[in-house]
Amino acid sequence: MKKILLLSDTHSHLDEKIIKYIHQTDEVWHAGDIGDLKVTDTIKTIKPLRAVYGNIDDSKARVEFPLHNKFLCENVAVWITHIGGYPGRYNQYIRTEIQTNPPKLFITGHSHILKVQFDKKLNLLQLNPGACGIYGFHQVRTMLRFQIDNDKIQNLEIIELGNRSK
Repeated sequence: MKKILLLSDTHSHLDEKIIKYIHQTDEVWHAGDIGDLKVTDTIKTIKPLRAVYGNIDDSKARVEFPLHNKFLCENVAVWITHIGGYPGRYNQYIRTEIQTNPPKLFITGHSHILKVQFDKKLNLLQLNPGACGIYGFHQVRTMLRFQIDNDKIQNLEIIELGNRSK
């Protein structure tokens, strides 16, 4: 069993509230718009990290992290990308691939809007943790925490970190 902390859109911000949750998990997954790589460097000193770059990330982030991160966690196929869309409205660049080879867990960021949706047609769970940084239009900073046990995604929790203004 793996305890996962899912975050996105840090936009160079990492504070003690986020770090507290990092310590409570087995792995951290970052769905892009990292900003300063000090964010991911710090996370990697605490827990294993899987990440993708987002549209605001510079060339250093794009060298270190992929646009798409596909892997198996326990027995769950995972696909993380920053801009991917939602069930019924997938991004045009991934639409064909996700329809022909859907993962069990599809993770995106970008929108700063926390969403948890099940795609009945493709039999996949789509997660967007919202934004845990302090820059953007979101009002409340959010992340997601869950467990993967064999082939089950379970104990999903929404974590609210307070208002964007700190």
